[in-house]
Amino acid sequence: MAPLPGIPGIPGSGLAKGLAVTLRTMTKRTVTAQYPDALPELPPRSRGVIALFEENCTVCMLCARECPDWCIYIDSHKETAPPAAPGGRERSRNVLDRFAIDFSLCMYCGICIEVCPFDALFWSPEFEYAETDILDLTHERDKLRDWMWTVPAPPALDPAAEEPKEIAAARKAAEKAAAAAEAARRDQGSRDDQDEGDA
Repeated sequence: MAPLPGIPGIPGSGLAKGLAVTLRTMTKRTVTAQYPDALPELPPRSRGVIALFEENCTVCMLCARECPDWCIYIDSHKETAPPAAPGGRERSRNVLDRFAIDFSLCMYCGICIEVCPFDALFWSPEFEYAETDILDLTHERDKLRDWMWTVPAPPALDPAAEEPKEIAAARKAAEKAAAAAEAARRDQGSRDDQDEGDA
């Protein structure tokens, strides 16, 4: 700090202030985390790596197309399934051959996870995947599938929140079907009683 104009500074006052800060810090307890021995406590939804739930992937390629770094590599082939009923037509579907993410290019923006319409990609809190060779940072679907089991469960819904429209519609349909079944059962019971009375 420069002395104010007209007031001479005390020689060595800056050095004394710096040493005072150093001595104060030296007497405090250290807070260094001994990383490999003591793992850090991460926030519950922290971003580590991208995990793949392969069963949900339909090879729609949306994640690869939307990726700004083009670090997702997908290969697939088409298979033809026989018709479900006789006289029906054959169905073709895409089968996943390769799903790889190059984490040396990935910038962890999460666009691929947000754009996936079938919830096949998730954030995993895993962060220990360092490699000695940059070419080894391209992880194939087996490794991405292994990280899937480290994905935490989604947070619970707020009890005061409005019920999702899909669940409300399904509940109304189930109640309607149950009411129709109950009415049919009562109608059948009244017919049986009427038949016994006629006999």
